[in-house]
Amino acid sequence: MSDRPVARPAGGQAVESRPVESERAQTPWAVVVWDDPVNLMSYVSHVFQVHFHYSKDKSEQLMLQVHNEGKAIVATGERELMERHVVAMHGYGLLATLEEA
Repeated sequence: MSDRPVARPAGGQAVESRPVESERAQTPWAVVVWDDPVNLMSYVSHVFQVHFHYSKDKSEQLMLQVHNEGKAIVATGERELMERHVVAMHGYGLLATLEEA
């Protein structure tokens, strides 16, 4: 070891300007399914039942929201899981995006 004095920062506190990673990970994300001219309403409702395990009533309600309003948030949660849902919706042939909730 050296006998030279060690330089230490002056007093004060550093301020973090970015959100802490754990806070960013907890931010809810949403899967948005968009209306399209291709898929039948019955198919969209079926996809919601099969993939998300929603009841027939909830699936039809979401499908009608997609049809009438042009889009619907069909799931919210952690980003990684919501990304997987978006990929799954694409696999079913539905238009879906991921948005910060």
